[in-house]
Amino acid sequence: MFLLVGIVLVLLLPSPWNTVAFAACLAVFLGEVLFWNRTVRHRHATAGAETLIGRTGAAISDCRPDGQVRLGGEIWQARCADGAGRGEPVVVTGREGLVLVVAPAPPRS
Repeated sequence: MFLLVGIVLVLLLPSPWNTVAFAACLAVFLGEVLFWNRTVRHRHATAGAETLIGRTGAAISDCRPDGQVRLGGEIWQARCADGAGRGEPVVVTGREGLVLVVAPAPPRS
């Protein structure tokens, strides 16, 4: 954004000031790029099935031990060692490949 402002100022300001304004905008632009680079450098992208751990869904088929669950509009293969009936709430506790490991959700109080 600052780079674009600098280019516009080069076109609009008179001769000595357009260079000064462009240099200032370029310096602020480079400072902003360095700031965001340092800020996000060590953050890892989170995507895939590991982002589902801890979420609550509903079993759409009996999970005794294998079945299917619905999480946020998506249907996933699931394995539930404790067993969960159709329509019961489940919590994702882990994953094995693309199969989610789930457990019955604790009752709400």
